[in-house]
Amino acid sequence: MKILHLSAQKPDSTGSGVYLNKTVAALSRMGHDQAVVAGIAPEDDPVFAPGVAFQPVRFETPELPFPVVGMSDVMPYRSTRYRDLTPTMTEQFKTAFGQAIDEVFDCFVPDIIICHHLYLLCAVLVQKLAERRQSDQAFKGCVACGLSHSTDIRQMRQIRLEREFIRTRIAMLDRVYSLHSAQAEEITAVYGIDKDRIRIVGTGYDASTFFAQPGLRKPGTAKLVYVGKICYKKGVRSLLRALEQLRMRIPNVQLKLVGGYSNEQEYAELVQFAHDYALPTQFVGALGQDELAIRYNESDVFVLPSFFEGLPLVILEALACGCKVVCTDLPGIRPWIEANVDGDAVTFVKPPRIHDVDVPLDEDLPDFEARLASALESELMKPAATCDTSRAAWVALAAILL
Repeated sequence: MKILHLSAQKPDSTGSGVYLNKTVAALSRMGHDQAVVAGIAPEDDPVFAPGVAFQPVRFETPELPFPVVGMSDVMPYRSTRYRDLTPTMTEQFKTAFGQAIDEVFDCFVPDIIICHHLYLLCAVLVQKLAERRQSDQAFKGCVACGLSHSTDIRQMRQIRLEREFIRTRIAMLDRVYSLHSAQAEEITAVYGIDKDRIRIVGTGYDASTFFAQPGLRKPGTAKLVYVGKICYKKGVRSLLRALEQLRMRIPNVQLKLVGGYSNEQEYAELVQFAHDYALPTQFVGALGQDELAIRYNESDVFVLPSFFEGLPLVILEALACGCKVVCTDLPGIRPWIEANVDGDAVTFVKPPRIHDVDVPLDEDLPDFEARLASALESELMKPAATCDTSRAAWVALAAILL
């Protein structure tokens, strides 16, 4: 089978980029012929499985004279917010990706197309495929699919950029992939897509990288690890405040924060907060997959205190490495984990109320942080847990996409 993957973002950074890269690798192992179109910076050189054709769309060039667009307002690399696109920039985006799609179509007739994010690029794809279907009989049987990562839904609700253009064309997709059932309901509400065209696929993890490595997790330790963007919306400030409470009860507790950042002021304030209160923290920056697996294996509890998530694959990675997990009880995550992971190693913490997109009510934060500290204390006191995550490996997910 011939499969074309598309993303306006970098195909090897953030959750959606890893999702694309890993599904491509899994499908390659299954013997499928693949191509990828994705947005990258001038210095980027993403690596795919052998035999995968890559058609880059380079930003910060005369044709696209601005950084790579980001579906989140805060990205771990230099980026442009969709809300900041001018009409001229929007047309440059459409033209650049439209040309890239045409170039791929000229030499590669896919059986199925998977576009990440139900947003501007997906709309451009649908339009280009409709044009190609009219002129080339070979494209009549091509199945056009879009995969939501939740940030696309958030952008549709937050800003007006090309909203009607996006909505009408995405409604023409043959199939839509949803991470979980709660997200599927949002897709129907926002894009008007019938539920019978939505397939729940979930997320996955790399079982060849993330697995329990005996001897790295020392008995009697109290090590926490966070993996994600270092920013307020991921709940990092609340995590540091919870840690301040937790160290009064567990003096030997330690926290490692793994991940990049894009807002230098937020990052500096978080580092300063940890310094001012002498918190036992270490900001280790972004790590490669092998090193990240070691960090999970050295830790007792993985914590994700986010105020917004789609379906974070970091939870699966941590569980596969033998971590207990504490995370915010956000829509869709608990039922998917309970349906696809055998074991009981995840503790869900009631989130604060959200009064704006991803912005919690200030008056709710003290109680949320107290709940977070209590959940972390409880998990640190429990013995190590084991889970069977095999049904959530990338190879299992890849089969569902087809």
